[in-house]
Amino acid sequence: MGIVERKTVLRVELLHKEYTMGKDLRLQVLKGVDMEVREGEIVVVVGPSGSGKSTLLHLLGGLDRPTSGKVFVHDADLSLMTEEELAAFRNQKLGFVFQFHHLMPEFTAMENVAMPALIKGEALIAASQRATELLQEVGLEDRRDHKPSELSGGEQQRVAVARALMNDPQLILADEPSGNLDEQNSLKLHELLMSLAEKRKLTFVIATHNLDLTKRANRVLQLVDGKLVTGIRSLA
Repeated sequence: MGIVERKTVLRVELLHKEYTMGKDLRLQVLKGVDMEVREGEIVVVVGPSGSGKSTLLHLLGGLDRPTSGKVFVHDADLSLMTEEELAAFRNQKLGFVFQFHHLMPEFTAMENVAMPALIKGEALIAASQRATELLQEVGLEDRRDHKPSELSGGEQQRVAVARALMNDPQLILADEPSGNLDEQNSLKLHELLMSLAEKRKLTFVIATHNLDLTKRANRVLQLVDGKLVTGIRSLA
């Protein structure tokens, strides 16, 4: 039996991003990034602070627009979408996990997890039920009715992971997901991410400084002078 070719989930072509700093100064952050990520891959992007890792993830997720170049997610060209279309696409097709959890403090863990489905227009009862199931999956079923201020940092980030999964995306973009956690909680979060990736056949692109995550990745890419190069580790 022949090898099954995995679908391309994410494709980036000649991505540039520059910022205007004052009247005449332009800061070039990304200088022609090319990348392709296939279904089920865990790809880690490394680089020093200020190298453009967060900028790259924001462009991949349609949170910002490139100066030039293209981002395709499931063959959809993000550059052709209006802001309203981009917002709907992000909500329904992508999951995001950031260094800081960005949970809404006035809502419970369950309500925070359910929010993407409610924004999409799903009924409260169905969204609440699935949010509860996701909290159980990340080991927080007993914290369902707690607000973020009543949760530890590691618990807050697991709620954020559950929220990222709410609309069943196949691509998760994570920007320093364990950057605000101690070593023990970081390892727990990494185990959770890897478990979810295997169980749900998820594709991850993760920007990180964390060496433990680079060891768990299928591929490690490094941002050098605004471009991606093969990093310290690459697995077939």
